[in-house]
Amino acid sequence: MPIVNTAQLLISVTSVEEARIAIEHGADIIDLKEPSLGALGALPIDQIKLIVSFVHDKKGLSKKITSATIGDLPMQPQLLHQQVLNLTATGVDIIKIGFFESSDYPGCLDALATLTQGGTKLMAVLFAENSYPEHLIESIKAAGFIGVMLDTAKKNGLTLLDYYSVAQRMVFAQTVLSCDLQFGLAGSLKLEHLPIVKLLNPTYIGFRGGVCNNHQRESSLDVSKIQAIRKTI
Repeated sequence: MPIVNTAQLLISVTSVEEARIAIEHGADIIDLKEPSLGALGALPIDQIKLIVSFVHDKKGLSKKITSATIGDLPMQPQLLHQQVLNLTATGVDIIKIGFFESSDYPGCLDALATLTQGGTKLMAVLFAENSYPEHLIESIKAAGFIGVMLDTAKKNGLTLLDYYSVAQRMVFAQTVLSCDLQFGLAGSLKLEHLPIVKLLNPTYIGFRGGVCNNHQRESSLDVSKIQAIRKTI
């Protein structure tokens, strides 16, 4: 797999103040989530609107992309469809959907395809702990998603590197990139993991706990950690 351009830096934030810190120290993507509510815990809609407005209104800075999670929701087609509709009203650029264990991925993708056809940008988040149908990534592409992210569902300090062998990582990355999808990596990643995960040619690499005080994802952002990752990424 050939090496590509430098990955973008995604920082997950919970407030306008954290968004400001992330922007000032080099984040390319401002991701909105509530870490206390799970792997993809959702912020309140009003809070998302506030942060998105702040990020998009910044003057004198290159435009930053915003993304937001819909929450740790079961894979129920109409539930996912409605929650994505709710988030589109906030003006967020990309909406992230966790693909938790389900027997109805096709039904969920069919429901969400009606939204991607209207221009909504969706990112599928797959979890390293889970097993998925062989051709799910191709189905995600067919449903009009813009990308796939590999994350961890359990925030226990283990990373995707603990679940996927080197060969498995390469196959996953190649599958996503060969579908011409954006490719994101996250899940308890820290500065020391960058040399390994960069070899997978991700479009972006996401951090929360790895850029917080004491590496605790519910703590405040640590500027020195963001700066160190920005220099290395």
